[in-house]
Amino acid sequence: MSVTGVRVKATLTALMMSLLVAGCGSSRSADESLVPPESRGTFPVTVEHKYGSATVEKQPSRIVTLGLSDHDAVLALGIRPVGAVDWFKERPYGKWPWTQARWGDKQPEVVGERDDFNFEKIAALKPDLILAQYSGMKKEQYDKLSQLAPVVAQPPKYEDYAAPWQEMTRMVGRALGLPQKAEDLIADIDRRFAKARAEHPGFAKLTMVVADTFEAGKFSAFTTTDPKMIFMTELGFRPFEPVKALSKPENNVVEVSSERFDLFDADRLVWLNSDLGAEARIRADPVYQRLKVSAKKRDLFITYENPPVGAAISFNTVLSIPYAIEQLVPKLAGS
Repeated sequence: MSVTGVRVKATLTALMMSLLVAGCGSSRSADESLVPPESRGTFPVTVEHKYGSATVEKQPSRIVTLGLSDHDAVLALGIRPVGAVDWFKERPYGKWPWTQARWGDKQPEVVGERDDFNFEKIAALKPDLILAQYSGMKKEQYDKLSQLAPVVAQPPKYEDYAAPWQEMTRMVGRALGLPQKAEDLIADIDRRFAKARAEHPGFAKLTMVVADTFEAGKFSAFTTTDPKMIFMTELGFRPFEPVKALSKPENNVVEVSSERFDLFDADRLVWLNSDLGAEARIRADPVYQRLKVSAKKRDLFITYENPPVGAAISFNTVLSIPYAIEQLVPKLAGS
């Protein structure tokens, strides 16, 4: 190719790049106009996270959430994410009663399941902010995604999936330039918990185990860093010491066989039904039948769906907690 040809090609390439940048800029401005005025934050902001820090220069509108429950905090702050991961097979998205109205007729693109992120789908959404709070995002994933947009990874100083809902809400609030609005949401939830504790002071005298069975013969008791147990302790219940003693920082469950059902013999025991036959299978176990919590009918079986009380305490977010308190507290008080 001649020198003139090279110059023409370079000029055309530069022109195309300038058009692409201009196009992206106009699209971004149009996206920003979709953010309600009350949800527009103050920028720039810098947020510290597990892998360093992320600086958000201006109002984000094309937000992708990669934490299992991160979208709840974003929705609570008034913005609909354009992408999210699947946890409970939520297609069509927004089936939970605490988020249905906030999603409306706008559904996010599903960009992965748990920590298996679809990089191509995320890139196609042209995000201006990526959040990964309640996630197990790895450094390699973070590095790759950071080429697309600022990434606010897991909260520092906590194991993956172990940060309290308050800290994750604050992280999202800072990233969206709305720290005070996030604090207001947290304060409202704190008041709701305080009200429930005041109405049921007896909860504070009782130990609690939250359990599940994901397959026949294997049982899991959730530790104090799991959202479900965090919910129970904020209602006033005390963790059951035998489970607490076996807990490890990197795990949110203690897994046992029925021979160790003694670990479940707390003052109160809440089972999450992973399948329709779980309750019958557990109640038929002769070891379980000998437990005080079973014999005295102080156990309670709840469902992940229909109604989704189990999902609500699994999410344990500023949106799901009010629903969980309303649905579960009367059952706990009556057990």
